[in-house]
Parts: sequence; C-alpha cells; structure tokens
Amino acid sequence: MTWETVIGLEVHVQPTTRSKMFCGCANSFGDPPNTNVCPVCLGLPGALPVPNAEAVRLGVVGALALGCTVHPTSIFARKNYFYPDLPKGYQVSQYDRPLATGGAVRCESPERGPIEVSITRLHLEEDAGKSLHDRYPRRTAVDLNRCGTPLCEIVSGPDLRSPAEARAYLVALRQLLVYAGVSDCSMEKGTLRVDANLSVRRPGQSGLGTKTEVKNLNSFAFVEKALEAEYHRQVGLLESGGRVEQVTLLFNAGTGELRVARVKEESHDYRYFPDPDLPPLVLAPAWVEAERAGLPELPTARRARYADRFGLPGYDVGVLTAEPETGAYFEAVVAAGADPKAAANWVMGEALGSLRETGGFPVPAPRLAELIGLVTGGAVSHQAGRKVYAELAAHPDHPPGVVAERLGLLQVGDESALAGWVEAVLAAHPGEVARFRAGEAKLLGFFTGQVMKASQGKADPKKVQPLLRSRLGP
Repeated sequence: MTWETVIGLEVHVQPTTRSKMFCGCANSFGDPPNTNVCPVCLGLPGALPVPNAEAVRLGVVGALALGCTVHPTSIFARKNYFYPDLPKGYQVSQYDRPLATGGAVRCESPERGPIEVSITRLHLEEDAGKSLHDRYPRRTAVDLNRCGTPLCEIVSGPDLRSPAEARAYLVALRQLLVYAGVSDCSMEKGTLRVDANLSVRRPGQSGLGTKTEVKNLNSFAFVEKALEAEYHRQVGLLESGGRVEQVTLLFNAGTGELRVARVKEESHDYRYFPDPDLPPLVLAPAWVEAERAGLPELPTARRARYADRFGLPGYDVGVLTAEPETGAYFEAVVAAGADPKAAANWVMGEALGSLRETGGFPVPAPRLAELIGLVTGGAVSHQAGRKVYAELAAHPDHPPGVVAERLGLLQVGDESALAGWVEAVLAAHPGEVARFRAGEAKLLGFFTGQVMKASQGKADPKKVQPLLRSRLGP
C-alpha cells in the first residue's frame, strides 16, 4: 500500500537590519545574553513600538522577488501566548491582513523535474527570545537578545510531495532572498529557520490528511531527515490502525527521533486582535513600484544570461550562480579578458576552494585573468598555473608572469631543450620504445608524462608530443 506525502513549509527569515522590528536595540548575533534589550522589546508599561522602516522595505523586496502581491494596507496583530522567552505575553505579527500574498518559487524536484511551489503569504513579525537548557543544571535560562528581532514569515502552499522536494524548494527560496539582498539566510546564525508541516494521504485523494508540524529546524539536511522520519511515523500509525493527531513535534538531529512538544494550536487559540499601539501599515503604490524597479538580477535571469551570453553548460551555470558573489567574481574575471569557459573552470576550482577556506576570493579578478591568459597561451602549464595561483593568494599584488618566472614555472618551447629531455627519456626506457614501435600507441602518453617529469613541468606538452612522434617513428 502506498501513501502520498503532502508538505508545506513556514520559513522565518531575518531581514538584514541594524536594529530590531519595533525599537532601536541592536540586531546582532553573538552578543552577551540580555544586553540588546530595552523597555519596548521587554514589553514594559508605557513603552510604544515604532515599525522599522528598513525591515518593512526588505519585506516588500522579498515579496516582490517571490512574485507576491504587496497590499497597500496591512495590519499588525497581537498573537497571544505565554512562554518564558516572550516577556510581553504576546508576539506582534500579522494575521488576516498580511503584507503580501500569492507568488511562487520555481525549483527542480529530484522526482518530478521542474515544479512551481505557491506562496500563500509573506508577513512581518517579531521574534521571541531564546530558552537555553544547557547553561545551568536542572534550570532553563532565558536570553532576550532576539526578542523583537524582525522576521519575514513565508508560508508555502501544500505543494511539496517529498522531503527531497522540500529541500530543493528551500535552496531555491534562500537563493532568491540572498540575491534580492533581503537576508544572508544563515541557518548557523538563526537568520533562516523552518517549521515543516506534513500529512499523508492515498494517491488520487484530493482531501488532506491530519497534519503535524516539526518546529525550528535549522539546517536543510535536518528538514529532509525530520520529514522522512515523520512520514514513516505517520504511515506506521495509519497502517497499524491508529490515527494521526495534530501535534507539534521537535526533531533530535543526534538520534533522528521526533518527540511531541504539545498539541497543535489552532489560530483561534492565539486570540489574534489588531495591535492597539500600531496603526495600519500603509504603503504608497508608487513606492512599491519603485522597489520593484530596483530589484537586482535574480537567479533565473542570471542563469539564462550565463547560458546565452557565455555559452556555458548547465552544470557550470548552476555552480557559478549558486551565490551572488561567485557570479560577480566570475564576471569580473571575464571582463578582465579571460575566456569564459576557462574562467568558469578556474572559478569553480581554485577560486571556490579559496572561498571555502578563507571566506573570500584572495586573488583579484584581473590577476586571475592574467594567469588564465598565461595558461591558455601555453606560457604556463595548468599544473604550474595552480602553483602560481597559490602564490598569488598569498601575494595578490604580484603579477602572475613574474611569479611564474620566479618559481621557474614558465614552459620551455625551445626545440633544442625539448629534444634533450625527449632523448633522455627514450634512452631511459628502451623497452617501452620497442613496445610503442610494435604498435602500443597508448605509450605516447607515458612518454609525454616522463618528459614533463624530467623537465619539472617546464616542457610545453603541445610541442613535446610531435617531437616524440618524430623520434619514435611511425
């Protein structure tokens, strides 16, 4: 018996602002506990909130990048619940009149190919604090630094049909928001978190099964693993004659197990009502259109441009456009005169290796373009070019040609010098010479490698092989 998975995701993204959603406290990661707080985010009597204009702008930019309809008027509401890290006893969010609705994200499903996932809504809200259970034995500590941090909550439709699809959607959503400049979407810093809803049903059924929610997943891999575990849990319950209850679950990444945190609340449990301290958020249509016109190039457009303008294969396009800074660096290398395909190879190889190790591109784009020119022009072999790159990473102001010469890596094309290495190699391998002349043509590669070894990589391989053929005979 088979079951169909139905998944919808609620993604909480922290806009890149210097201050919190309704007060001037610093919106920074890693500060000492309870240092970025004030009467507003602590909910002290008489403190009045004021919306953060930049958080609103970034929310609008995110909505436009997702193709949503931005509403001229939206309402902030109080979501009432009681928890130690929520000092006001309510969270300021949006409910029946959110900032934006509609929209879609296109991604590549591992099972179904290209799919479109609908966006139900994007609304603004503030974050709660953080409960810490590992600071003191048998005690829970509360850090309120995050309390009041701005969030964009992005709710998808129930359009995903597998945990792998959910991961693909998250990758595409994150890429869109990073390109648009809304957020760095760093799950390590908590600027992107996921709540995942899952239910199962028989294939062909149109109704939805009872859904459960897995809260606060902080990596795409954990989202996929948690959804896999919950799918098997629900199917096991149903096939053993049980029923699925609407609960909120927590996922233990260490054990791969789920545990019930509480019975899932319905919206009426939160007793939403318009926040009396915050007037309606009114946006001028002309301002919204100006933000739309100012959107940067988004991933789909950049991928199409790279394929069309540079003639790059799909794999290269995907790697180069995965992060905005990678594409910008690649384009700077091409603009400095490098062949696009050669530039793509070097950026996907050495340059991305540097990015992973150092967090940046240590070799300036013009220097890398010069190095690529040396390699494609035959002055330096590719292997030697990698050594030059390593030296440039440490000394980016040094010209690649000077570095190659100092390291003795310039290729030798002088025929007399090449002939000396060729003769020495042939003399050292008489058995292989006899086998080649008996018909083992593949030994030409062996001889070429030996010449390169004898020359310490200096011999020009394009000139070595013709010379070998002339010495070895037909």
